[in-house]
Amino acid sequence: MSSKKITLGLLIIYLIGLTWVIVFKTQLSFSSLPEMRSINLIPFAESVVMNGKINYTEVIQNALIFIPYGIFISVLWDKKPFMVKVLPIIMTSFLFEIIQFVFAIGASDITDIIANSLGGVIGIVIAFTFSKIFKENWKKIVNGFCLIGGIFLILFVVIVLLANL
Repeated sequence: MSSKKITLGLLIIYLIGLTWVIVFKTQLSFSSLPEMRSINLIPFAESVVMNGKINYTEVIQNALIFIPYGIFISVLWDKKPFMVKVLPIIMTSFLFEIIQFVFAIGASDITDIIANSLGGVIGIVIAFTFSKIFKENWKKIVNGFCLIGGIFLILFVVIVLLANL
């Protein structure tokens, strides 16, 4: 039971960090946020095309940042079906895009939802693989990695805060 509490605590830290990165664009004040409202409903269209070529960097970054979410969901809901694990990932990404649109603090893009969801699915697959390799201790191992990642996230935030004083 304490393993699930640790995972839940790490998930909360992760979601706060994720919100800061996606919604607040790692800014420390509301006045620094971009004032922009746009929406793109065509996957891999204008938002990722630069000089006539698709820029995969943002798509890859969006996928990477959601991998831990899939891992956390898998640890917390290890007995749930795959689609039940994927649904909160898709809904969280969708919510972030809605928040950006409503408050005019970024471009809302279907490509982001697709990339974020793909990252979450990759996280679910990683957790599944860990569960097969490490059998009974897989949650402790995942929590250990996530704890290290959480510490790095907190240190990063502290460094950013100190650098902006």
